[in-house]
Amino acid sequence: MRAHERARRAVALAVAGLLTTGLLAGCDAPGPSSSGSSGSSPSGPQGTASAQPVWERCQAPEGGSAPGSAWRCATVDVPLDYAKPDGATLSVALIRKQATDKSRRLGSMLFNFGGPGGSGVGILPRAAVAYGRLNTRYDLVGFDPRGVAASSGVRCRGDAEQEKAYREVDMTPDTPAEEAAFMDDGADFGAGCARLSGPVLAHVGTANAARDMDAIRRALGDRTLSYFGVSYGTELGGTYAHLFPEHVGRIVLDAVVDPTADAVGHARNQAIGFQRALDNYFTDRGEAPEAGTRRLEELLRRIDEEPLPTSSGRELNESLAVTGIVAPLYSKRNWPSLTAALAEIGAEGTGDRLLALADSYNGRDAKGRYDTQSHSQRAISCADTKARPTAEEARALLPEFRELSPVFGPFLAWDTAGWCAGWPVDGERDTPEASAPGSPPVLVVGTTGDPATPYEGARRMADELGEDVGVLLTNKGEGHGAYGESRCVTSLVDAYFLDGEVPADGRTCP
Repeated sequence: MRAHERARRAVALAVAGLLTTGLLAGCDAPGPSSSGSSGSSPSGPQGTASAQPVWERCQAPEGGSAPGSAWRCATVDVPLDYAKPDGATLSVALIRKQATDKSRRLGSMLFNFGGPGGSGVGILPRAAVAYGRLNTRYDLVGFDPRGVAASSGVRCRGDAEQEKAYREVDMTPDTPAEEAAFMDDGADFGAGCARLSGPVLAHVGTANAARDMDAIRRALGDRTLSYFGVSYGTELGGTYAHLFPEHVGRIVLDAVVDPTADAVGHARNQAIGFQRALDNYFTDRGEAPEAGTRRLEELLRRIDEEPLPTSSGRELNESLAVTGIVAPLYSKRNWPSLTAALAEIGAEGTGDRLLALADSYNGRDAKGRYDTQSHSQRAISCADTKARPTAEEARALLPEFRELSPVFGPFLAWDTAGWCAGWPVDGERDTPEASAPGSPPVLVVGTTGDPATPYEGARRMADELGEDVGVLLTNKGEGHGAYGESRCVTSLVDAYFLDGEVPADGRTCP
């Protein structure tokens, strides 16, 4: 399991879930003068002009199908290393659906759906129906951040190696041998990234992706950036606002990553968030949360000792079982799938449903092929953070994390050490910088029952952006993301994007 600080698999569970959890991005500047449809071409890095993209019919992405005829694809060339703007370049992949009411067009709306590692080129066409009202006046634009999918995507190991790791590596090691195997697997993953991904690995951090977003803005001809970021996309949006406050237009950050938390802090936040969601799940079913948690603890202990059989011949081990429990907690509408999976175990003693949930979260298809989002996610995360906790440090966290969440705490404590173990590239910082003095208002949306990016992070993001910049909108509800789930939030976000109406800071949606 890899929940960590970014919720990477809200997308993988189902496109329908993706649509309703507000995987949207977008916006424009606060006023007609910000529209990308007028004015001279903005200048690029070092004062050079950004070339306009050449839009062509889209090809089918790897493992997917081509989008409909309304969509066009292009690339924008950006420096591999922004410290060497005249050096090597890489191409960032884009996809666009033009505004349907061109006479009232406000500009482009850029999306990031989270991860890190989510492909905007692959996701946006499937999600676009959720943003139909915004599409009347905005071009919807998705992109694959550097190191992701069509933008020099990172690859670290093959399907067979991935399957072997999920089958054999215990992510809550109980013995010195299991601990050594766990740490060795992390180092092996990083070595594979270095071997298979080339020079891009050292340059896939969030700050560089934010710089690419400004290059995209210039290439699209927009004076300011219109953006909607979800989950990790909020960290990317906060970083952009910090680096380019003068180019901020209307920006919405939904399901917010806490910018004040380091690697251990993010894991701690998620232990709290997922346990909170699990408690709410049990309460919704009429079961005392303490009793339900004890029941799951005991189930996981038994599975650790003896994995459950499945009809495929694969076994459901403890690590996969926890992943299967995590997956449906991202959205309340998926809670019944967790109930069905636990009922199957109780009635049949088999783990087919829970394994299917884990496979969806891990990006595994029915033929045993894995996508590479987890590769990109790991590379971006480890490029960002300086933290390299040791096994000893992770072990020291176990009592606290077990207290926070008996079900998820041990996994998240060990994850702090295994994720970037032996990583071949140094990290950039301890925590992201989001202060954006002089920026127009940025709308920050937090959901009180969000498991993966707990609500508290939204308040901290609004504070970090700065006075008169961060505007907090609270959604009282469940799930990872509010746009499309809450009518109140959706209405306020639409009014902000389309009419420039900024909600009062501290507004709450029931």
